[in-house]
Amino acid sequence: MKYFIVISSLFILLILTLANPFESNSSTNKEAGIAFHQGSWNEALELAKKENKLVFLDISASWCGPCKMLKANTFQNPEVGKFYNANFINVAVDGEKGEGIGLARKYGIRGYPTLLFINPEGKVVARTTGYRNPKKFLELGKKIIKR
Repeated sequence: MKYFIVISSLFILLILTLANPFESNSSTNKEAGIAFHQGSWNEALELAKKENKLVFLDISASWCGPCKMLKANTFQNPEVGKFYNANFINVAVDGEKGEGIGLARKYGIRGYPTLLFINPEGKVVARTTGYRNPKKFLELGKKIIKR
């Protein structure tokens, strides 16, 4: 009987310990990082035209390790979010699903993640691939807007 009570208590303690950090981190990260446009590609281009901004387009794949690292580490960074939200219309698509398939074809994507900076007319201004830590990703964005 003591064994059952001890195991039950440890299990409940473990659940309570793990539940709170995940909850608070996810809400903080959503608020702090890059806010990605939720509409269509054409709507993003129209918004870029209206706001006189470039579009930052992240084309990734669900199985891609570096893509997952970008999403978890770089895109959730508060400094990155503040800068990219102020200076770009941000769009993220899966190059193997939905509208992402057509965009991957249109822009000749050969690997993931591919990070594109596109003017409101749909022309690529800059292109790069691979993982960038928050510091390098900020440097990239600053370099792009100075062009």
